[in-house]
Amino acid sequence: MPNITPVPTPPWNYIAKLVCIGDSATGKSSLTIRLCEGRFSASHDVTIGVEFGSRIVPVGPPANASLGIGAPNGEARHTNSAEQKKMKLSLWDTAGQETYKSITRSYFRGASGALLVFDITRRSSFESATGWLNDLRQIAEEGIVVILVGNKSDLAAQSTDVEGGTKRAVSKEEAEDWCRRENVVKYVETSAKSGEGVEQAFLEVAERIYQNIEAGKYDLTDRRSGVKGYGTGAGREKGKAPKTVNLTMNDAVKNGQGRGCC
Repeated sequence: MPNITPVPTPPWNYIAKLVCIGDSATGKSSLTIRLCEGRFSASHDVTIGVEFGSRIVPVGPPANASLGIGAPNGEARHTNSAEQKKMKLSLWDTAGQETYKSITRSYFRGASGALLVFDITRRSSFESATGWLNDLRQIAEEGIVVILVGNKSDLAAQSTDVEGGTKRAVSKEEAEDWCRRENVVKYVETSAKSGEGVEQAFLEVAERIYQNIEAGKYDLTDRRSGVKGYGTGAGREKGKAPKTVNLTMNDAVKNGQGRGCC
């Protein structure tokens, strides 16, 4: 009998382009490094232009049932599924300095998801969020999925010189109100140093992109699209491939360890 070579299982079903945007020194690079490499660097050079990373995450059932992502009122959806779908997140970490804005804006084109990052302890970075969002929506794909991320959450409770004061400069309620006004789907607080909330933030974006795929909102064969299916020419970058790691469900729901500033 002839030998039959089994068809290999694809490492991912979809690939989606995500951008991390926001003011300089809000921790965008630290969030990307934490997600892609599972580590925190206390010192990081200022991003010039963009930096790139990637990670494979589960989307759709049964993962969304375990995490409760994207379901109405936060309730988990229970759907029978033969196989867990996976999405490769192509992450573009953009520079936040005004000097590089003309460069970074060009990378918004074709993005299907975005993390708009501000520093919880620096109010000016939150006040800049509206400008970043307007720039993004002018250039990126229509209906881009945007998550507002308040980073450096473990600094928020630290005391200041003022009696009874803390370093938190933006309340959770204020950030959530901003999301409702600006039609941003979710607010998540993160700490890049401890890892708390980081994977949740990226998974929130990925799950909503998957829901848009299921609703037929993307042309997966269009090379200009920020979302593609496996085997349509997506994900074959020239040169050395970026580091890719698999995210398990246990990774997605557990909090990071340790304390720190970012």
